[in-house]
Amino acid sequence: MDNFKFSILENELVALPSGALWWPSQSLLCVSDLHFGKSNRLARKGQSWIPPYENQDTLLRLEKDLKTTKARMIICLGDSFDDNEGDRFLPKDEILWIRKMQEGKEWIWISGNHDPSPKALGGSFVQSIEIGKINFQHIANTKESYEISGHYHPKIKLRLKGQSFTKACFLIDDNRVIMPAYGTYTGGLYCNREPLRSIMQTKAIAIMTGKEVYPVPISKAN
Repeated sequence: MDNFKFSILENELVALPSGALWWPSQSLLCVSDLHFGKSNRLARKGQSWIPPYENQDTLLRLEKDLKTTKARMIICLGDSFDDNEGDRFLPKDEILWIRKMQEGKEWIWISGNHDPSPKALGGSFVQSIEIGKINFQHIANTKESYEISGHYHPKIKLRLKGQSFTKACFLIDDNRVIMPAYGTYTGGLYCNREPLRSIMQTKAIAIMTGKEVYPVPISKAN
């Protein structure tokens, strides 16, 4: 299916195949864990070298989602940059690309553990924000009644016809959504491992991302 609709507090939300979350009534698009500049950070720290194309790929997908949804508000749910200096090393054309996408929109950057400080880009920078009694923050807080968060890069492993495969996924229960990482170069934590297993309700579902989205009970994960 090309999207998966579900509700929290009677608000219809839509999980998109790209890993973005769309809230139609608020004209709000939410993405998490973009990790801009990961290849640059690894090179700067002398850790490894990977092709420096993750920013362009991530921006292309984000641009497509913005055009499709015509969102007026965008929330980047933390770890938008791979480290606290990530914005300083963005190429000028990518900075201009982001600013072009920001035009005419309310753009909110939420602080993450990788990028706690405001960056030299447009938009507002906050620790968290509440919209329609749903709290948006980077890391799940089990004391929150209703929340949307990221941080864990959830993924699910399934076995089908003797073969196993892994997909990034949304995790959804009655009270919360944990978003998949939207960035191109990102790993992940299996949804049936701790702490995700303890955070989510036992009847939680995973929404696999990719070319299409598919709901799967977390209990079915390998």
